[in-house]
Amino acid sequence: MTMSMTKEPVAESNTLPVQPVSWRKRIGTVRLYLGVAIVLLWGLGPFYWMAVVAFRDPAHTFDSTPWPTHVTLENFRNAFDTSRGNDFGKALLNSVIIGSATTAVALILGVLAAYALARMTFAGKYLISGLILSASMFPAVVLVTPLFQLFTDIGWIGQYQAMIIPNISFVLPMTVYILASFFAELPWELEEAARIDGASKFQAFRLIMLPLAAPAVFTTAILAFIASINEYLLARLLSGEDTKPVTVAIASFSGNDPLVQPYAAIMAAGVIVTVPLVIMVLIFQRRIISGLTAGGVKS
Repeated sequence: MTMSMTKEPVAESNTLPVQPVSWRKRIGTVRLYLGVAIVLLWGLGPFYWMAVVAFRDPAHTFDSTPWPTHVTLENFRNAFDTSRGNDFGKALLNSVIIGSATTAVALILGVLAAYALARMTFAGKYLISGLILSASMFPAVVLVTPLFQLFTDIGWIGQYQAMIIPNISFVLPMTVYILASFFAELPWELEEAARIDGASKFQAFRLIMLPLAAPAVFTTAILAFIASINEYLLARLLSGEDTKPVTVAIASFSGNDPLVQPYAAIMAAGVIVTVPLVIMVLIFQRRIISGLTAGGVKS
């Protein structure tokens, strides 16, 4: 008597076998993270050391310990102390005034110029684009002597406009090129539809195109503001005691001993100037990235 043995069917698994990660892919991942770490160290290393020294007791300024020691807020109090002739608070206000005025004028002129270069056809269009590009490449040091002579003759030395007007000339080319590349990629159909509905050229620009360009305009405003408040060369020569920005004020800091540079107070002032900009960029980083990449892909 034979017994027949039946085999139960084995259910097939729907999961795919896990493929082992190749050594080339692992090496590529390691290289990627290593590169990111190097870039972060290169970019954030100086700021980290500035913050460490800013919170360190002035008597231990040159301590090489890589983490905060002898923590104190005395350096920040010294930065705002006016008894030594340092008016850092006034310098901060001056930088905000100069940066805001420069950004506002550069945006107004830059938006109009970028829209004209991107959406209109007229004689000399490419010549004007080339002149704007050449202006952005012009070295600032060449302009020091003629600007100083000109502003001396008209009595502008030590006034805000002596720094705002040159800053506009430096920031405006960047503004035009960022916005022109964005306006060029906006669909023409939107503007044509507005014109068919009875809108004028300026109304189509103001009501349709400008709101669509808001991310690029916002990005350009931040970059223009940062560039204008970071300018030092012309501000050093054209500003006065009541109008000097933070870049000049920090460079002229004085301490208790006129022969010793107050490095700790300078580092504290640098932290005060840098932290708000870093926070602003971190808060609006998505809008900044979207503005910089806007118009980068052609549909």
